[in-house]
Amino acid sequence: MRIVIGAPGNGAALKDAMKAWLEADDRVSEVLDLSTPEITYPDVSFRAARAIVEGRTDRGILVCGTGIGTAIAANKVAGVRAATAHDLVTVRGSVQNYDAQILCMGQNVIAAPAANALLDLWLDLRHDPAGSYAPKLEEIAAHEAR
Repeated sequence: MRIVIGAPGNGAALKDAMKAWLEADDRVSEVLDLSTPEITYPDVSFRAARAIVEGRTDRGILVCGTGIGTAIAANKVAGVRAATAHDLVTVRGSVQNYDAQILCMGQNVIAAPAANALLDLWLDLRHDPAGSYAPKLEEIAAHEAR
């Protein structure tokens, strides 16, 4: 799996820990880090979302202080679903139910060991397009297309 990752300064430490963990995982073929010292959370979020929409990566991880700002910004890119999640239930639901391609986390909310444990789950999760949430996702896509 090809993963895009990024963070502004207030998420850099957690992003770096997650990046190192991902690079050591055999399920991950590439980690594209879009972070720079001066990047803002909207800019890195837009860039990561475009990498997914353009097919350059399969999924993304964005980190800021809370994970909320990056999710809001990434969701402004048509065709992208980004979710803030810091526990097993929300990480699982973000992919299985909502087909979110981007996982957003907050450096002020979760420690690296816990975040990496959630990444371990996240990498194996898949969305079932025939599941009960499919009509709801179609409704969202139709609204987005207007």
